[in-house]
Amino acid sequence: MEQERTAADRESTAADREGSIADQGITVAALGPQALPAVVDLCRRALDLPEDAAEAAALVETLHSRAAADRTVLGLGAYRGAELVGVLIASLAAHEPGSGHVDLVAVAPQARRRGVGRALLGRAERALAERGATEVLLAGNPPYYAWPGIDVRYTPAVCAALALGYAQDRTAWNMTADLSYDESPALRGTEAAERRLADGGVTVRRAEPADLPALTAFARVTFGGSWDAELAGSVGRPAAGAHLAERDGRIVGFAAWGSSRPSWFGPMGTAPEAAGGGIGGVLLRRCLRDQRDAGMRSAQIGWVGPVPFYSGSAGARIERVFFLYRKVLPTARTGRESE
Repeated sequence: MEQERTAADRESTAADREGSIADQGITVAALGPQALPAVVDLCRRALDLPEDAAEAAALVETLHSRAAADRTVLGLGAYRGAELVGVLIASLAAHEPGSGHVDLVAVAPQARRRGVGRALLGRAERALAERGATEVLLAGNPPYYAWPGIDVRYTPAVCAALALGYAQDRTAWNMTADLSYDESPALRGTEAAERRLADGGVTVRRAEPADLPALTAFARVTFGGSWDAELAGSVGRPAAGAHLAERDGRIVGFAAWGSSRPSWFGPMGTAPEAAGGGIGGVLLRRCLRDQRDAGMRSAQIGWVGPVPFYSGSAGARIERVFFLYRKVLPTARTGRESE
């Protein structure tokens, strides 16, 4: 009974949050495709970090339109009359249907501190539970994601997550490669290194759409995860691309950029038997030069693992830090506790 009261109390609290914003003339409704231009406009105004606001259109396309091709996507808007003042995009993990993800929350500056974000999160939790989710993560849902989690500089979002019962379970970080000047370590030439690789039987070239079947198979078999799908989102798309390394016609490495966001680099991987030969550094800087040629003054190396490699190969530095949060939904928690 105690567990049931706790779950009911949480449901009541979520309803109270929506009631609170209703008293202010704000309602929550599902987002349709016709609302996406307004969503982009809101994100340009509501994402406080300039690097995020500048890519608002790409973020919305990735999280809402492109992601819907392979997973359940939920869009919610908070409206004051006809004006969109808050937005949330959530999704179910394609291969883990019990995991729901909140991919984006943005609230217009003039509507903050009025419970809009909390009301959107409460509605999203209920909607995800109705679709089979037993937990909600405030964390990226690859292959279509905009951030690993909540950037710590979005402090109000961190506070809201904690207030709503989310527990931090991981920390992630991005590294920044400076593309703003010709002498940047990130833009060092690769010609000499490519000649050395060629002497060892390894050739490096730009990936083309015809390479995708072999590339995705290599990524899937060698590394698993979602890198095959991220490669599919990089090769042949505008403001995106990839390079690969081959030995005897067989792929031994790849690097990609722009899969989710034009300014983001990744994923990249080198076959274990070819590691340590300089392939990764060449592929990395080839992609970074592409990003520079596309007009970018910096590149984000997202959700970084090997910090020393990116520091040495491109002079990259750790810059963005993200907290990832998780919350077991009340019905799931009750079921587990009562077993």
